[in-house]
Parts: sequence; structure tokens; C-alpha cells
Amino acid sequence: MKLIRFRESNKEKPGIVLNDDYYDVSSFAEDFNEQFFESDGLSRLEQFVEQNKGQLTKLAADVPLGSPIARPSKIICIGLNYIDHARETGATPPTEPVIFMKATTALCGPNDNVIIPRDSKKTDWEVELAIVIGKKASYVEESEAMEYIAGYCLHNDISEREFQLERGGTWDKGKGCDTFAPIGPWLVTKDEIEDVGNLRLWLKLNDKMVQDGTTSNLIFKVPLLVSYVSRFMTLLPGDVISTGTPAGVGLGMNPQVFLRAGDVMELGIDGLGVSRQKVVDYQG
Repeated sequence: MKLIRFRESNKEKPGIVLNDDYYDVSSFAEDFNEQFFESDGLSRLEQFVEQNKGQLTKLAADVPLGSPIARPSKIICIGLNYIDHARETGATPPTEPVIFMKATTALCGPNDNVIIPRDSKKTDWEVELAIVIGKKASYVEESEAMEYIAGYCLHNDISEREFQLERGGTWDKGKGCDTFAPIGPWLVTKDEIEDVGNLRLWLKLNDKMVQDGTTSNLIFKVPLLVSYVSRFMTLLPGDVISTGTPAGVGLGMNPQVFLRAGDVMELGIDGLGVSRQKVVDYQG
């Protein structure tokens, strides 16, 4: 299944993709949140759709989309998880996964504007594969990790590099600003992705390809990441693990390139759809 959340009357409502069309499933009466995933919501939703397929309301193709999951308890990110990206930033490829957190208030829809924060000088882009957790996970064995995954999403891990690297403290300062986590368009259940370890992911800035990689180059693969993170914190249903970005970010360019108002990012991952964000200045 492909899940969406769409906007109508200033509310975000659950929907589904059938034969490339969007349909309203708000009559299912559940949002795609922790409780939904925890209570076997994916199976129940599949049954609901099958029983009501002819009665679902079709949505406009251009309906505004929110994040395909409601605000999770955690957005966990993995840093420097592609060798080419680590090298372009001057970092040594890690021997264990680098973990940092992204504020859940950064979550936004796949086509929402990205806001350059006040006082920002170095806002940057990062196309990433995001894992969505399907059930509570703590001290999970790598061999069992796939059982804890609900599906996958496209994520642009927007980063403010000065805040992240030059302002003291942890990376989190440059990762959690408002609109810094555009996710979607869809949550694609894991059964629809034949090989999550071999997906092309790419990002264009103003129609110029700047990132073009594959998840086959992940240093730490999806099952290991779920297992590893679960050693340090309990993963709850609906939580997100963003798996890292390939080379081609603005920080790694010579000269460096950072986002400015009016720029447009378009990005995609095989099977997970395409998103588009326009960059705007903060208005306070």
C-alpha cells in the first residue's frame, strides 16, 4: 500500500493511493499515528479499502499533501552513512552509525516551502531514505529487524551547516528548524519495495542534478540501523529513522553552495515518489 495524508479544511486527513490516484480514507476514522501502527493498522486499513473500494472518494491529483505519517515520537537521523558524502565533507567514514535527532516540529509536507531560518547563512539539502517503524522495538536483533519496519518514505534532511558545525554543541542545532523535515509524498509499505538496499535516490537544485546515488552504497544497511538504534532508545510505532545522504550536498562543493530564497529542490527515490520544495526567507 501507499499511504498519504492530505489537507482539507485546515485539517490533515488520511488517504491512500490506488492505481496512481489518491483516495480519501478518513471514514476509516484513524490517522496514521503511533496508535494506528501499534494496533496492526496497516492490515486493518487494507481490509477496509478492499471492502469499501467502490465507495471511496477520489481526490484531485493536485490535492495538498502533508507528511504521510502524523507527527512521530522521534525523528532519528544517521550521519555520514555514505562514504562519498563523508569524504566530501572532510570527515572520516564512521566505524559505527552516527546518531542525531531532528525535532518533530521540523516535520512538514513533501511539497511545502522550506523556510531559511533567521540568521541562517548555510542552509543545505540532503535526499535520504527514511524508515518508518511498525511496532515497538528495543534491543532488536539484526536478523529480526525487518519485522519491525512498516515501510519507507522519501525525506529531505534540510540542514543549517553553520548552526550544525560552527555554533558549539551537537548537530541537532542545525537539523531541527521548522520545515527542515519534508517527508513524502507517500509511506510505501515494505512489501512493495523489492530491494531496499538497491534504490536510486537523487536531488535536483533549480533543475540541475546535484545528488545521484544508490542505497547499495550505504555503509550501514537498513536492518543494522534498526537494530543498532534500538540498543540506545526504544523505537515506537511511527518513529522515523533517516538513513543518510549520498555525495552532492552544498557543504561539499567547491566553492560551497547554499540555499537562497527562490531556489527549488526536486528529489526522488525509486518506488517512493518525488517531492518538490521551494525555498523562502523566514518572515518573523
